[in-house]
Amino acid sequence: MSLRTSLLGIALTLVALSATAQGTEVGFGNPEHDSSAPVEVVADQLDVQRSEGKAKFTGNVVVTQGLMKLFGDVVDVEYAENAEGDTEIQWVHAVGNVTLLNGVEAAEGDDAVYTVESGLVVMTGDVLVTQGENTMAGEKLTVQLETGVGQMEGRVRVLFNPESEPETTE
Repeated sequence: MSLRTSLLGIALTLVALSATAQGTEVGFGNPEHDSSAPVEVVADQLDVQRSEGKAKFTGNVVVTQGLMKLFGDVVDVEYAENAEGDTEIQWVHAVGNVTLLNGVEAAEGDDAVYTVESGLVVMTGDVLVTQGENTMAGEKLTVQLETGVGQMEGRVRVLFNPESEPETTE
């Protein structure tokens, strides 16, 4: 094992130990996310309360906006008309078996609220973030999709799997 590998292992262990504190910043998402892009919702069933500007999607729900996909058992949507008279989704609330995919990154939890205009997602309940072979777990993940910056809170646990060094032949 080289000195570089040993130092990298020690550094990653210290970072992982410090991340078990109350909160830590996490990179998540695609800085090219466009919160003004169209939002598509697909589900087995839809119930609309037009006068209240609300819709409830149930069964195999998938919400898509650009590269971002949000899955859940039940998704409540609140919508309203904008200044031009077009209907716009204000926020999306997913409950049950919630998964957020943004490019190759994934987050799973019990509940997620996506505020469309701001591009902010707040996920709660045994949150697990997977980025390649690295994982992070906690109770609450707040992600700003347009910047790709987030924060994990609530007894954060991180597992780093450093890339193995290429083999050399001598």
